[in-house]
Amino acid sequence: MRSLPGPAAEILEYVMIRRLAAVAAVAALVPLMPALPAFAHGAPTSPISRTAACAAGGGTATDTAACKAALKANGGAFGTFDNLRVANVNGNDKKFVPDGELCSGGLSQFKGLDIARDDFPSTTVTGGKTLPIKYRATLPHQGSFRIYLTKQGFTPTQKLTWGALSELTEIKDPPLTSGSYSMSVKLPKDRTGRQILYIVWQTSSTADTYYSCSDLVFKTVAASPSPAVVKATAKPTAKPAVTTTAAPAPAETSEIPETVETTSAAPQAITTVSEDKQVTLGHQIILGAVLLGGGFLAWAVIGGLLRRRRENR
Repeated sequence: MRSLPGPAAEILEYVMIRRLAAVAAVAALVPLMPALPAFAHGAPTSPISRTAACAAGGGTATDTAACKAALKANGGAFGTFDNLRVANVNGNDKKFVPDGELCSGGLSQFKGLDIARDDFPSTTVTGGKTLPIKYRATLPHQGSFRIYLTKQGFTPTQKLTWGALSELTEIKDPPLTSGSYSMSVKLPKDRTGRQILYIVWQTSSTADTYYSCSDLVFKTVAASPSPAVVKATAKPTAKPAVTTTAAPAPAETSEIPETVETTSAAPQAITTVSEDKQVTLGHQIILGAVLLGGGFLAWAVIGGLLRRRRENR
């Protein structure tokens, strides 16, 4: 085979090298193709989880004191908020995720989320009510959600352990709406103060299990007011009765009879005339006036008759 001139040989060599590099890149990607389904990502956004609040990609509250402290304890940047996952757990959570490392899933790139603080971004809830949950799925997959809540008496200034949790429910394949799994859980009535909702998402179409901590603050329910107690009170002692007597009215007179007041031993008692006596007194006045008027009228008539007789004589 005749060799090519110098410049042509260099060009051919360059083209061959580029082709070999492209083939090598494709060959390197082929083994990874079956593993692509393993990249199923997600985290709770309501109630807000520590990953969604503080980690990269979520970052809704990275400026809070708790997130800053978690980042400092992490020793570097967090992994992406939807990638807190452990492979091949197969339901053996306690084996792969040790006490004190539940919020990080035992992963070093999220260890800052395990710090014990009572000021992580939180959601206010009410005991005995239903709590709606939105679990953001950036790459959705089938699986089950096991939902836990810390027991009454939990102290948020202590790291979370498996023994501090009680399982509330397990939800399999909840509906996916607007990019989030929608579900709900009934909260116990006896919880108070600050608690942690712990969610384990074990996917059935991949080998991965996801872990998350959502801080809750239970509202204090005001106690119902006690029924009013009506105390029996002694009846006030009646004051001595004040008696009033009227002097006998003279016959056929228009003058108002004077009232004679007799009082009891109580000094300066005020005597009032009853309504019945007031009515009687009024009747007497009217009757006297009528009699007096009638007398004048009779006197005038008789006087007139006598005057006419004298004139006629």
